[in-house]
Amino acid sequence: MTETPYDPATEGAQMSFDGRMSYGDYLQIDRILTAQLPLTGAHDEMLFIIQHQTSELWMRLALHELDAARAMIAADRAREAFKMLARIARIFEQLNSAWDVLRTMTPSDYTTFREGLGQSSGFQSWQYRLIEYAVGNRNLAMLRPHAHRADLTEKLEAELARPSLYDEALRLLARRGLPVPAGVLTRDLRSPWVPQPGVQAVWETVYRDPLTHWEAYELAEKLVDFEDYFRRWRFNHVTTVERVIGFKRGTGGTAGVSYLRRMLEVELFPELWHLRTTV
Repeated sequence: MTETPYDPATEGAQMSFDGRMSYGDYLQIDRILTAQLPLTGAHDEMLFIIQHQTSELWMRLALHELDAARAMIAADRAREAFKMLARIARIFEQLNSAWDVLRTMTPSDYTTFREGLGQSSGFQSWQYRLIEYAVGNRNLAMLRPHAHRADLTEKLEAELARPSLYDEALRLLARRGLPVPAGVLTRDLRSPWVPQPGVQAVWETVYRDPLTHWEAYELAEKLVDFEDYFRRWRFNHVTTVERVIGFKRGTGGTAGVSYLRRMLEVELFPELWHLRTTV
């Protein structure tokens, strides 16, 4: 005997949405699902588009959390920032997992639509550039790919005028009475970060006596946790690109894998890594 199909309405579920907000309305699902516009007939182009669009959505959230975390640290509310920093690390864990899907695309698959990409390339992502600028990797040369868009240049320049996440962390340490070098606190915010022995000495003080400096110690580990996932994301990017295109040049004119390998050498918070050898 066939049971009567379950009807959620019998338990109070809303089933009529004429003139009322639905799930799709709230999330703008129609706009999201009509944003995939392949330029070729290749089957794998849809994978390529969705991979990068979803990555941009996760980066949108990462920037939202980074802005809030910096504001909390600047306001001496570091403990509230810890949850945000932990969330950013988990966001990059999601971004790392996405490479596993893209790696199902073979070189043969990619060549079926690569010409359709023109000169577009992931290194032109302005959100990715904002993330790098926000955490402290401020390479001014990377403003140039966005010079054709005044609105994007304005966003990036505004970020360069702000203290980075690392700058805010060091300012917090100074407010807690730790001897952060004065030159670090008054440095040109637009300039790339250069490892500072004085900053490493301060972090070493924190790590040698974490109970006395617990807030700073926990902040340091949150920063390292984020960079750990960020490094993995870069490594997975290199591995995926090499697997799909080998050592061909990138669509945007970069050297491809060799360019990405150079990015692996960039340290966001160098003193926090170097002190592992000295404490």
